[in-house]
Amino acid sequence: MTTQDIRHDWSIEEIQATYEQPFPDLLFQAQTQHRKHFDPRAVQRSTLLSIKTGGCSEDCKYCPQSVHNDTGLERHSFIPVEEVVKKAAEAQSEGSTRFCMGAAWRQVKDGKDFDHILAIVQAVDKLGMEVCCTLGMLTQEQATRLKQAGCHSYNHNLDTSPEYYGDIITTRTYEDRLRTLNYVRQAGIGICCGGIIGMGESVRDRFGLLQQLANQNPHPDSVPINMLVRVEGTPLELVEKINPLEFVRIIATARILMPKSLVRLSAGRTEMSDEMQALCFVAGANSIFAGERLLTTPNPGEHHDDTLLQQLGMYYAKDTHDKTCAKWE
Repeated sequence: MTTQDIRHDWSIEEIQATYEQPFPDLLFQAQTQHRKHFDPRAVQRSTLLSIKTGGCSEDCKYCPQSVHNDTGLERHSFIPVEEVVKKAAEAQSEGSTRFCMGAAWRQVKDGKDFDHILAIVQAVDKLGMEVCCTLGMLTQEQATRLKQAGCHSYNHNLDTSPEYYGDIITTRTYEDRLRTLNYVRQAGIGICCGGIIGMGESVRDRFGLLQQLANQNPHPDSVPINMLVRVEGTPLELVEKINPLEFVRIIATARILMPKSLVRLSAGRTEMSDEMQALCFVAGANSIFAGERLLTTPNPGEHHDDTLLQQLGMYYAKDTHDKTCAKWE
């Protein structure tokens, strides 16, 4: 395949043909697209914090925070504003340009809880960091209030293809997720939207997920690609682990389909070798979640990430959207 312009009309067959190219050709095409829009040495660094943990009513089969899964997770109510700001400032000093905050909810409810979220967003925004939230489903009014408070980006993953979705989640529909994304987009907040690879889905389901992401107009600003963390007590704890090269192929295909999006290595990095992560960077990944934990699952520590990037001759972007990370035309 030749280098494509920005498109929003990818077919499953085109995505499959891209993915199934000989590995050197696939990586070359992905790297060509990557270099057209980004500095290939720069990695955007985000930090994710759980500000309300556990007790979620959703039945997501992968999630330790679901009340339907007996994982022994200890529930925690909201972290005070001052503590969140302290953690955000620490993340900023360590090189993160985006601070993401997650609350284990099916849907945001108006009242004191949402007011607390808005206060946190305002406080972190004053630090000069990009503020990202992942709070479940939103109404249009709630999305607008988050924007007014200083929320830069909203994470709401599609998880998998529409066809496989019902095998993973039954308490929320695919249309519910798309509706929330539409509300967020209409409010003028950036979209962070990706999925999870390795939940027992078929390769065609992975193509279906990428199609849903790549045919959004505009493309999501950031696309987190998670490798399933198999947590004891969840229905997916014994699912077969994905082949590392299949995961790299997904990263490369995502880069080709969404050339200007940040493609983020998210959950599952503790099970990736340094060599696998390096291949992902070559394939077009240019963002990571940093810190010891991602919400409730383990994540490589800062020292390990710093050492790896140093070995690769790469560095953290100074700003999510400055010219050290992205080449604006």
